[in-house]
Parts: sequence; C-alpha cells; structure tokens
Amino acid sequence: MIERWNRDQVLALAPDTSSAKAAQGVSSPGKWSGIGATADALWGECKGSGSTPYRACVDLSEPAYRCSCPSRKFPCKHALGLLLLWSADGVPAADEPADWVAEWLEQRRERAVKATARAAEAEAPRAAGTGADPAESRRAGQREQRVAAGLSELERWLADQVRQGLAGSRRHDHWDDLARRLVDAQAPAVAGALARLSSVLSGEDWPARLLGEYALLHLLCVAHRRLPEVVGEARDGVDTGLLQRVRERVGFPVTKEEVLAGETVRDVWDVLGRRDEEHDRLIARRVWLRGRNTGRAALVLSFAPVGQALDASLVTGTALDADLAFYPGTSPLRALVATRHGGAPAAPAPGSTPQEVLEEVAGALAGDPWADSWPVVLDAVTPAGNGSWSLGDSSGGLALHPSAGTPWRLIAASGGHPLTVAAEWTPRGLRPLTTWDEEGRVIVL
Repeated sequence: MIERWNRDQVLALAPDTSSAKAAQGVSSPGKWSGIGATADALWGECKGSGSTPYRACVDLSEPAYRCSCPSRKFPCKHALGLLLLWSADGVPAADEPADWVAEWLEQRRERAVKATARAAEAEAPRAAGTGADPAESRRAGQREQRVAAGLSELERWLADQVRQGLAGSRRHDHWDDLARRLVDAQAPAVAGALARLSSVLSGEDWPARLLGEYALLHLLCVAHRRLPEVVGEARDGVDTGLLQRVRERVGFPVTKEEVLAGETVRDVWDVLGRRDEEHDRLIARRVWLRGRNTGRAALVLSFAPVGQALDASLVTGTALDADLAFYPGTSPLRALVATRHGGAPAAPAPGSTPQEVLEEVAGALAGDPWADSWPVVLDAVTPAGNGSWSLGDSSGGLALHPSAGTPWRLIAASGGHPLTVAAEWTPRGLRPLTTWDEEGRVIVL
C-alpha cells in the first residue's frame, strides 16, 4: 500500500502556482462522484462547466495522470484536486478500480512490457559480442577530430578573452557565434555551457564569476586535449572515471542501456526535493535523492519541451526502496531508477554538520571539478541572517543562494529552533529544498 501523501507533497506536483490554486478549488468532496482508491490507483469524476463530468485518475506507483478535461497542463487541476482530497482521507477504499481506470492501467502495463522488450532487443547484439560496424567506427573517429578542433578553438578564444580583458563580455550575445561553432563541432555540452554564460552578467560580481567560468572551460579543454596521453597511462592507476567525466562534460553521450547494464545500488532513497529549469524551450527537472543506509547522493534528470509533461514519479518527501544505476565517472551523481521494490515509510533524512557537508562537497569537486550542484542534508541548524542568510550551528554555517531572498517559510518552520534541512549546494550558496516538522512530516520550501 502506497503511503498517503500530505498536502505539500501534492502541491509540489503542480506545474505552476495557478494550477495549485485551482486544484484547491476542486478538492472538496461535493465536487466529486464515483471516487475510489486501491493500493496503487486513485480515480473520480469531477463536475465541470459541461454536462458531462471530467474523469480523472492517478497511477500512484509512478505517479502518472489521466483526465478527460481539455487542459494542456500536466497534471491538471482535477488530478491535483483528487490527490488533495485523497491526502485529506476523503477518498474511500475500493477492492477493484472502475472499469475505465482498469483499462487505462492495463494499457500502461502493456506499454511498459513493450518498452522493456525493445530495450532487450537493442542490447542483444552487444551482449552477443558482435564486431563494431566499420561505418560507425569511421563516424566516431570523424567526430573525435571535430570535437578536438572545436575545443582547440575555444582554448585559443579563452586565452584572447583574458589577454584583452573582460569588458567586451558585457554583451549578452558575446558567446553566440562560438557556441554555434561548437554545436557544429559536435560538442553540445560545451556549447550549452557557453550559451548560459549570459546569466552571469546580472550580478554586481559578474567579472569574478565570469572569470571562474572561463577557468573551468579552460580546464575542460586542457583535460580533453590530454586524454590521448592519459589513456596511455591508465594502466598506471589513472582514474578512468575521470576520463569518462571529461567526455561527458564535452558532450559524448552515455546511453540509458549502457547505464542500466552496469552495477546498481539498492537502498531506501529519500526524495529530498526537485527543481525545474528552462533552457531553449526545454524544461529540465532535477530530482535529488539520498540513500538512508549508503549515504549516497543521487540526481535523477528528466527533460520535456515547454508545455509537455515531465516525469513526476518521484514525489518530494516520499521514500522508495529501489536499485539505482549510476552514470559512470568520478563522484557519480546522476542515476536512473533501475528497479523499484516498493515504497518505504517517509522519515526525515539523516543529516550532517556544516563542516561534514563541506568535506563531502570538497570530495565531490575533487572528482568532478565542473560540478555545479550537490544534494546535502544539514542536521540541527537554524536560519540566521543580517542582510544575507545562512544555515548553521555553533560550529559555523553555510550561506544561502542569493535567489533564496528572505526564507520566510524556513524561518516559520524553525521558529528559532534547530531543524533538519535538505538543500542543493551550489557555488553561490545553498538552495533550500525541504525540511521536516516535529512530527516528521515534510515541508516543501
């Protein structure tokens, strides 16, 4: 039986604030008929403006949603309203789902089986040990040459920027031409990093921040240029994970099939929080996890065009017993959920002192100098501020990200008393994600 979510967890699924507000307007029992819930499904019919009520259902195991309303938002206000009603214990239990719900669930199971079969078929030739396609090997070699040439140009360009000074970088289109050439050179990750540099110009400290970004790009160029000689030394103890990380930061992809074919880590994973970002009409969702027994951090990424549904299967404040498959590299963080063994009782995630958090982040950066975020959990800390805000204890504190402003919700939850806080570490400070009240219930920040 899936543990019932609380109100904050449900509202965290809303695509925007207007959807969250509208959902509360349709969460009263009088709006619904034919409602019911089983161990992994939830359904009901909501009275709308038309003569026929809207049918909404939720697959709680993902979660996934379906509604007959014309809304393009996902989940829509009816699915959210139904979840709010369920969170308030307003949906009666049922032995079996309604026929139209059972049909939808069966279709979802069939699609999952077909997807698994397709993945197995794609992996079969590799498992059989067939030789590489000569044409594919030739294309791979050509790409390596284009990437090397593109990064060599970037390295010279960076040297020119430092030699000439940063004043000319105040134009927001300063990097556009070079970014397009790097796309042509098939180094998309580096091109994306360049394209995002315009966001650095908004702060008063932009010269220092921009110089830091240039330094990291230069480090990546040098690391890639030295790959051939380092690969030759790999037998002498060079970390092959770092080699993989360099290639990933350049833009060489690792397929999901390759990741899932590797080793997995089973644990009870606490879902600490999530953050959505938009880049070039594409929404990227970051969901942060933490293993209760292993203490490992994990990041599950999903992408979708603006206006389309994102993966909402990992709900903030819940926990799941699952096997995670991590992408290769030093300080592995990004992961895929390989196998779910079921839910687990929600509880505050185990925390660390500010000093222990700094040591953990330092270790992560030693393995991946280009990391720009890392999930952490601070135990027994209080928010404090005088112009800028931090989270800390008697031994010290960690600054909050400037975008956090005055963290009113966190201050209210604390009431001046220590509490456990999950946050996303970034070079500019912590972004608070969640905290827990005295009864262990999650509060989304």
